[in-house]
Amino acid sequence: MKSVQVSWARSADAHEGLPALLDPVERARYEATVDPATRNRFLVGCALSRRILGELLGVPPEEVPLRRACPTCGGPHGKPRLAVPAGYDFSVTHSGDVVGVAVCRGAEVGLDVEEAGTALDVDAAARTALSPRESAALYALPPAERKPAFLRVWTRKEAVLKALGVGLRAPLRELEVSAPAASPTVLAWPDLLGDHPGTTLTDLTVDGVHPAAVAVTTGVRTPS
Repeated sequence: MKSVQVSWARSADAHEGLPALLDPVERARYEATVDPATRNRFLVGCALSRRILGELLGVPPEEVPLRRACPTCGGPHGKPRLAVPAGYDFSVTHSGDVVGVAVCRGAEVGLDVEEAGTALDVDAAARTALSPRESAALYALPPAERKPAFLRVWTRKEAVLKALGVGLRAPLRELEVSAPAASPTVLAWPDLLGDHPGTTLTDLTVDGVHPAAVAVTTGVRTPS
């Protein structure tokens, strides 16, 4: 597996000096966000990623060249990427107060975290996101264990989709991962995404309670 640098912060780390690090697209989104908690998460995520990438590239954080392009509409709200061929990919995630950034060189990377205390209707979420085999594994567990088990599976799926840059547009039930207690791996790919044999998954836990996952993909084999 390629080496991945993962860094964590808190939305409470936001301060008045950070907006100066944002580019015009980021600043416009930041200023247009009304909810203070969402504003702070976005600000900290942008600032943390810029500081890490700036150190790697040897430039000030505010000068890190980024681009965003939605693969569907071309708008400036897709997965952020470096606008220069430096060989680094990165992924930003946040849930509740937790903000994370993963950076990898020579491969695509996706990072996801879910706050353990988040309100969740496990039954409804499972119907939307889990394959029949994943659902069977979930409901074989005692009721008290189902929420953390679902969040573990969810972080794996979202990390993979973020590494591929497709987000939640992909059919979640067709992207199948291993059972929560098993070593993390992708078992089945949606036809829409093709097959990505070079993908690896790693489970993480933040502060001992919040499930997270990082995915790295180095190759693609599209369907014939």
